[in-house]
Amino acid sequence: MRRLVLAILVLGICLGVAGGAWIRSYLATPLKIPADGYRLEIPSGSSWSTVVRKLAADGIVEFPEMLTAYGRLTGHAGRVKAGEYGLLPGTTPPSLLDLLESGRVLLHKMTLVEGWTVPDILRAIRAEPAINKTLRSTTATELAQEMELPWSSAEGAFLPETYLFARGESDRGLLSRAHGALLERLGRAWDARQPDLPLASPYELLTLASIVERETALASERPLIAGVFIRRLQKGMRLQTDPTVIYGLGSRFDGNLTRRDLETDSPWNTYTRNGLPPTPIAAPSGAAIDASAMPADGTALFFVATGAGDGSHRFSDTLREHEEAVRDYLAALNRRNRN
Repeated sequence: MRRLVLAILVLGICLGVAGGAWIRSYLATPLKIPADGYRLEIPSGSSWSTVVRKLAADGIVEFPEMLTAYGRLTGHAGRVKAGEYGLLPGTTPPSLLDLLESGRVLLHKMTLVEGWTVPDILRAIRAEPAINKTLRSTTATELAQEMELPWSSAEGAFLPETYLFARGESDRGLLSRAHGALLERLGRAWDARQPDLPLASPYELLTLASIVERETALASERPLIAGVFIRRLQKGMRLQTDPTVIYGLGSRFDGNLTRRDLETDSPWNTYTRNGLPPTPIAAPSGAAIDASAMPADGTALFFVATGAGDGSHRFSDTLREHEEAVRDYLAALNRRNRN
């Protein structure tokens, strides 16, 4: 009898040692995560057992009962946070639970491009599947009302940048961050602006910056073009800039700006009206805002594209010089078309 009891005790100890070794081996063995990683989405309110079943169904976890028990016994299971996680090769059961408890969710990118209008921004956001769509607006006026912005139009209200967001963030939340970034950048530029600019408010600075943004894609030219517009405003000259007319035409613009378009009055037609248009015409970059607050010195009152194909412009002091530059531009354009 003593020998039998001793044998049973030895067997139990051996089984315990073997079981402990197996458990240690299981916890140290990486999960079966593909080389390119695995995305795990945990909806709000999901239980730990539901998460483990999902992992097992996708072939990531062997022995799901063991992982379920381990999470519960260690207390980690109750601290798992909802969200979208990126699991990398080499992740073990303990490191998996550490990640899910930390809430270090995957971040997606949304880029608002310089020069975009509100419809451009809304289309891009609505095409992003990771964003929760809550906004119903289709125009700049509607969006300003829906988001309770301090302006009558949402045009130019969002700073063009790349924004990181977790899956499920709302379009309103993302645009609120972009608007806050715009206000901060605009405020800094306004405080550092050149003295005696013919601009009455930060909003007028934003409006001018949006025109500068649409007039040139060359960073080196932004202060030069801003300087031309500032001098025209100081002299009481009309801005006479095509992008404002195009903005006023909206969907009626077919890609060909005609003389009739330039002569048809609208609040955004700077050929028929003095001063700045009533709202920005696009989302200006931070660089365009800074250039408009600190325009380059000079005497030029006109500019026109060079026709060189690089987006550059030729600047002139007088109308006669400008007309000559226009003729040169048309000649260069004709040569390019023939080629």
